[in-house]
Amino acid sequence: MRYSRFTAFLPAFLRGHILHFEAEIDRAVGRFAASLPAGARVLDAGAGEARHRSAFAGFRYWGVDLAIGDATWDYGGLDALADLCALPFPDATFDAAIHIVTLEHLAEPARALAELARVLVPGGRVLLVAPQDWEIHQAPHDYFRYTRYGLAHLLAQAGLEPLSVDAVGGYFRLLSRRLLNGLQFFSGGARWLAFPLAGLLLAPPALLLPALDPLDRERNFTLGYVCTAQKRL
Repeated sequence: MRYSRFTAFLPAFLRGHILHFEAEIDRAVGRFAASLPAGARVLDAGAGEARHRSAFAGFRYWGVDLAIGDATWDYGGLDALADLCALPFPDATFDAAIHIVTLEHLAEPARALAELARVLVPGGRVLLVAPQDWEIHQAPHDYFRYTRYGLAHLLAQAGLEPLSVDAVGGYFRLLSRRLLNGLQFFSGGARWLAFPLAGLLLAPPALLLPALDPLDRERNFTLGYVCTAQKRL
């Protein structure tokens, strides 16, 4: 069951409040696109359904994926079907790249990031989003979770200079999301019988807890990270 089944009918502000991680990804992609020069060549590595294509109108966008993550997705919008560990592009093809919640699905993440760096021009920039605390998804192709230090290490190892590694929310945002996961748990089989009670118990604190998130300044408990990096000159 996807959160979208419940959130599609909510006002935009409430949907963004509940799906904070997804909303922050969209904002990060928008900021990244706005920072690029017109006509830049942009690789979406792990594009899935190419949902970020619209953010790069006016750019030369290529959506690439192996199309094995989710059997319910429509991969018809891809520009290339390819393994991210063996991209079918010459060196220095792209000015920028995005890699959005895909790294955890790659069995060889270091190799994939090295390929990403290879196809970027020197000075080319990357926007990467990866989870630290997230439920299993797109099984069986779900291999890793990442700390801020692991992401910085992998980027540097690939020849990409980390510019920022920012946590998406802290402990209270994370706790809120885990409570909402309880609604997922009670949506299967006979557990549906307890769903109304679970909603009454879990939904109110899940909606209120994010207000406390500013109290967590260290953000060691987080859903994941939004990172930017630049290929070394």
